[in-house]
Amino acid sequence: MSRIEDRIREVFRGEISSNPQILDSYSKDASLFQVRPRLVLFPQDRDDVKHIVSFVREHPEEKLSVTCRAGGSDMSGGPLNEGIILDMTRHMNKVLDIRGDYAQVEPGCWYRDFEKETLKHNLLLPSFPASREICAIGGMVANNSGGEKSLRYGKTERYIKRLKVVLADGNEYAFSPLSRQELEEKTRLATFEGEVYRKMRNIVQDNYDVLQEAKPRVSKNSAGYALWNVWDKERDTFDLTQLFCGSQGTLGVITEIAFGLVAPRPNSCLLVMFLKDLEPLAEITSAVLLQKPETFELYDDNAFKLALRFFPDFIKRLKGNIISLGLQFIPEFFMLLQGGIPKLILLAEFTGNSAKEAREKAKAAQRQVAAYPITSRIAKNETEAQKYIVMRRESFDLLRKHAHGMRTAPFIDDLVVRAEDLERFLPKLQALLTEYPDLLYTLQGHVGDGNLHVIPLIKMKDVPAAKKTIGELSKKVYRLVLDFHGSITAEHNDGIIRTPFLKQMYGERVTALFEETKLVFDPDGIFNPGKKTGGTMEYMLNHIIGS
Repeated sequence: MSRIEDRIREVFRGEISSNPQILDSYSKDASLFQVRPRLVLFPQDRDDVKHIVSFVREHPEEKLSVTCRAGGSDMSGGPLNEGIILDMTRHMNKVLDIRGDYAQVEPGCWYRDFEKETLKHNLLLPSFPASREICAIGGMVANNSGGEKSLRYGKTERYIKRLKVVLADGNEYAFSPLSRQELEEKTRLATFEGEVYRKMRNIVQDNYDVLQEAKPRVSKNSAGYALWNVWDKERDTFDLTQLFCGSQGTLGVITEIAFGLVAPRPNSCLLVMFLKDLEPLAEITSAVLLQKPETFELYDDNAFKLALRFFPDFIKRLKGNIISLGLQFIPEFFMLLQGGIPKLILLAEFTGNSAKEAREKAKAAQRQVAAYPITSRIAKNETEAQKYIVMRRESFDLLRKHAHGMRTAPFIDDLVVRAEDLERFLPKLQALLTEYPDLLYTLQGHVGDGNLHVIPLIKMKDVPAAKKTIGELSKKVYRLVLDFHGSITAEHNDGIIRTPFLKQMYGERVTALFEETKLVFDPDGIFNPGKKTGGTMEYMLNHIIGS
């Protein structure tokens, strides 16, 4: 063991690793980046977290930082750093309690395991992302995750009832919505907690109008600190859980989460729409939304063609009888042969307490869009519905698997504009992408939310050229998004990849408030540095992984 490991061992009961293979594993996530940590720690419990935070604060000469890691599925580089990585999934992974419509859980619990337990009570945390099988609860809170059900149910921020967090003084505190009187009591405390509440009250109240003006006017947003959500004037509540949600572990270490849950509707029906032209997209979207679908997804002709081009591989992902599944795709093959591949495929899922109720909603939506030049069909059964749903979920992985000599490059992967602006926004976005013919990409997303996922594949053998493309195209695409008053990240958060662009999105004054907030909670800069504040283009480009 190194000297620093010996010293940490005196205060830390969990495992400590400086093994080169372990460090290499924790130097990457699902993003473009590689950042090698100094140590990886696996805390046994909240006391371990408190002790390591105190140790880092008390030994500034070691120049350590603390960055939490959950499932490692982050696409922004959020859990990557050069100091200590705290992996919460090995020990702090328990579902502590489920009662009524309420659950308590530790941050390292895998979402898939959490869902198994909640469904035993006919309850669900509906803000799960597409990475639901490989993500953990702490990451969902840290990124303020959302996904296909966010259209109806909203993002993770809506479901947090209480958080327990270890702050920079090494103590654990409970945070939940406070009344005005409760807030005043907190601000009178002669402790670090009291100082946090005093300073945050002043930041939020003194800049209330500025913050409300800065809040993106789109369906969802994970860019910056959600200062505009802290003080709810209508309810007269002050809620710092809204600030921690989406903060990517830059303000403290979350040790326990209490969620509100919902009862899922048991029956669903899928309406599939094929658009040969983008022109009626906004009107079709508005018409479908009138029937309140639970999910409303989109994918482009590239995704559709990939599923048919690599049909044997795609069929395997459907996990059924190959012959019967193959027969299900006869209409799609005729489309391909006749050159009738649509520009976009829209999937609207309607739910109800009975199969009849769900199907009636789908039929009503189909009638609403019948006047437009599109083809539509209602899936006859779950098998037919799944072929379209899996096509949307798996197309990017098919592209990645079969595009040799290229790698995934999630850098414009989470754009959001207003849904009614998509028909004007999409052609402009596609025009920017065609300026870079070496890129391969599929376009997917949540059309009901106006949220698009564009993840190109790029040749990384020529690293300087790849970095140039990433830097140039990011600036162009984000400028376009902001011209439409959107957000540069709806669900995936800032991390290494988007922190340098926050000033472009929010301006000097609001980013200065982000920096002030960071100093309130983290005066010594020990929590996940370089995310939300302090990130630069130079750092971002220098840590892109080569081929």
